[in-house]
Amino acid sequence: MSKGYLYILICNDDTYYTGSTKDLDKRVLEHKSGAGANYTAKRLPVRLIYFEEYDRIDEAFYREKQVQGWSRKKKQALIESRISELPSLSKKEFDKK
Repeated sequence: MSKGYLYILICNDDTYYTGSTKDLDKRVLEHKSGAGANYTAKRLPVRLIYFEEYDRIDEAFYREKQVQGWSRKKKQALIESRISELPSLSKKEFDKK
């Protein structure tokens, strides 16, 4: 298997797009040109703000699906390397009351 990457883009409307790919540079250029995904094509320009490298593409794909389910606050903590905050951001709002 080939290497894989999880990546997060920030879109023009300040939303995040999370994806995975075998070729990070090529995929980011596709997004920037409007050929990447419908979501990002409608929210140009986009900018790469975070990525993780994996030994195998299936690991990156699994991580993509995990991060896609996260809240914006949790993604922001990951992007800003506030890793120690991730567990507390995983708790549901009713758990915090």
